[in-house]
Amino acid sequence: MQAAHTGTREHGVFAELAPVIAQYRGVRGSLITILQKAQDIYGYISEDTINYIASGTGITPAKIYGVATFYTQFRLKPIGKYLVMLCKGTACHVNSSDEIRAAINSYLHIDDGETSEDGLFTLNTVSCLGCCSLAPVMMIQTPEGEDTYGSLTRERVRDILSDIAEKERGAK
Repeated sequence: MQAAHTGTREHGVFAELAPVIAQYRGVRGSLITILQKAQDIYGYISEDTINYIASGTGITPAKIYGVATFYTQFRLKPIGKYLVMLCKGTACHVNSSDEIRAAINSYLHIDDGETSEDGLFTLNTVSCLGCCSLAPVMMIQTPEGEDTYGSLTRERVRDILSDIAEKERGAK
């Protein structure tokens, strides 16, 4: 175990992850589960989290990083309060998901994988959301859960994002 992760401050930061490491330490094939649980706890996988997992499992940080970057489900940077997942599957693609992406890019001033300046929105394009009959479709993860929006147009996307942003400004 690395000394950097045995102090009180680090133990406090990783208090929720410690039992996960203890539960899966030595269990072959458990790295993805550990990473999923870490991301559930912290919202993303930081370098410190990778090093903590390495120190607790004996898996090298390089291997952990390799797994975390191979699978698109893992994020290495914090995300906005609202994660916008835009489908780019076949049904969405043929129903103009590129126009929807352009509308999101234009309204939020971000590209795929980026977070808006105000920290509210992160855009991720995904291979498929499994809602082909609603194409083009996006799902927005919110603090309360997930909302799915289908049959999107450029105007509808701007309205949806604008409504969320206005509610946030009103909440402050």
